[in-house]
Amino acid sequence: MNIWIIDDDLVSRFATQYAVQQSSTDAHIKIFESARKVLSQIKEGSFKGSDLPDILLLDLVMPEMDGWEFLVELKKLKKEKKTLRIYILSAFARSKDRILAKEHPLVFGYFDKPLSKINADSIFK
Repeated sequence: MNIWIIDDDLVSRFATQYAVQQSSTDAHIKIFESARKVLSQIKEGSFKGSDLPDILLLDLVMPEMDGWEFLVELKKLKKEKKTLRIYILSAFARSKDRILAKEHPLVFGYFDKPLSKINADSIFK
């Protein structure tokens, strides 16, 4: 199972990776600090088929391109796996973001940072 973490904060990336590793022993984790760079690499064809994520853990608040902008651009590319499940991670518990996440067709859930083992377990069930 391919899991991507896109988050600009080093501490958050580490905490998320740790929670995922505690919940899933068969996870192949790739970590990115820029949503814009990930989109560029997808457009260039650096990632194909089996390289693409099954689960994407996406931060909302990032410089250059936020999580919502990333989702808009990803949808335009139409290159995501059919099995892709995206989960929003945010340190800012805004009700507007929770509502948008619930209504977004690519988003399967919304979790506050740091990702807990209990929340990570719910992703992998």
